[in-house]
Amino acid sequence: MSTDTASPGASTTTDAGLATLVRAIAKKRVLLLMRYPVNTLSQFGVMYLVFLIVFFGGRAIAGAALAESIEGIIVGYMLWSVSITAYSGLAWNVTRESQWGTLEQLFMSPFGFGRVMAIKTAVNVLEAFLWGVLILALMLVTTGQSLVIEPVTVLTLGVLAVAPAVGVGFAMGALALLYKRVENAFNIVQFVLIGLIAAPVSQYPLLKWLPLAQGSHLLGRAMTDGVRLWELPITELAILVATAVGYLGVGYLVFHRAQRRARRKGVMGHY
Repeated sequence: MSTDTASPGASTTTDAGLATLVRAIAKKRVLLLMRYPVNTLSQFGVMYLVFLIVFFGGRAIAGAALAESIEGIIVGYMLWSVSITAYSGLAWNVTRESQWGTLEQLFMSPFGFGRVMAIKTAVNVLEAFLWGVLILALMLVTTGQSLVIEPVTVLTLGVLAVAPAVGVGFAMGALALLYKRVENAFNIVQFVLIGLIAAPVSQYPLLKWLPLAQGSHLLGRAMTDGVRLWELPITELAILVATAVGYLGVGYLVFHRAQRRARRKGVMGHY
């Protein structure tokens, strides 16, 4: 009898605690962005500067050829900027928590280390999409181009496209847990992401199964050709969902096993 009456209260307490955790993580991220404005603005400025170099440099060299593909370049660059923020956020969180000496505190959280890091990742993805919207607006103003932005289609395809990058982020977070200093690996992955986003999936269908490739292809069709989500072939959407779930799941599994190994080796909180 007492068990039956306690369950709803326990569930409410858990939900309230989880909501508090989400608010705390989101607030912490906002405070870090606001208290270090030079770092925040320079990160965004570098992304925009790189696009300016690509756009004006390409226009000077390629001319008309660039004009024919500029819409695809804008979509691809936006996806790349979102993917970088999404994948690197988790790994950088692990590195910073190790430097600050608070990583073990997260592991001792009553919510569990995996859940805490998953919520941190969700906050990072939300931040990534906000940066993506800003950089997209600047790119459209700079180039004078226009894209078809149907909210449901773009948001759905965008989330599924970025999911493999989050899986890569979990794998990089696993390396950061075990080996701490993996910043150079971050830089290598950034260039790998460019190749994946630009993969010619129309010519080589097998490339659709690589991370980000299918998402970039379908997002490009939606934003440049105006194709709606429900107008896309079901097989194409199935591949997108399979790669999103698959790479995200594998990345999280690698991260989970790495944190168990880090505990056994006694290097969880060491830096």
